[in-house]
Amino acid sequence: MNYLVIVRHGLTEWTGRFTGWTDIDLAPSGIEMTKKYAKRIKEKGIVFDLAYSSVLKRAYKTIEIVLATIGQKVSIIKDWHLNERHYGALQTLSKPEMVKKYGEEQVNLWRRSYDVAPPKVDEKDPRHPINDPLYKDVPRDLLPSGESLKDTYNRVIPYFKEEIEKNLVEGKNILLSSHHNALRAMIKYLDNLDDVSVVSLNIPYCIPLIYEYENGKKVNKYYLASDEEVESIITSIKNQTKA
Repeated sequence: MNYLVIVRHGLTEWTGRFTGWTDIDLAPSGIEMTKKYAKRIKEKGIVFDLAYSSVLKRAYKTIEIVLATIGQKVSIIKDWHLNERHYGALQTLSKPEMVKKYGEEQVNLWRRSYDVAPPKVDEKDPRHPINDPLYKDVPRDLLPSGESLKDTYNRVIPYFKEEIEKNLVEGKNILLSSHHNALRAMIKYLDNLDDVSVVSLNIPYCIPLIYEYENGKKVNKYYLASDEEVESIITSIKNQTKA
């Protein structure tokens, strides 16, 4: 048996904002929470062959903390295809303030629909990735001005199939840290969710999600936490976002 272990990055100071591709660091509480749940991976006894994250520090620092906590040294492959959804012109802005400005129904449509993208950000705007040196080697036409969840799926899943899934089929143990919408897209693919079901999917910070594989096939899935613990973290984040 081999494993894919998915960890949503830890909390940042920007919980109530549209963070997207903004490169925000982990908050102290996010670091401690990551350490807490990494110990459960250590108890599980999984030895990793590969680690993947986005190029954003909140994801790859989460991986670094997990590996340090479990006492393993694994090269981390960082790729922009695993970045969070790009929130376009909403990026960096307060979610509650956008609700006041546009109304809850419109903001929920941008946030929780499958194929509705937020307003695009202009290429002259510093929030557009073509203006970020982090993406200087990425072809300009591949860098988004704003993405729906469907757009995020179409960016994440080809990379997952080509670079990650093939290693799972070969029996490797993989640790992966990414972001809420990128992981929602990934789980949509892994669990064969339809476009309606994925809209209500939520993923808790830091709690490891385990996929078990046998002979190249996914055979089981579970969190390293009780259902109550998972739901408690999801609910607490929803409440912080509305604050």
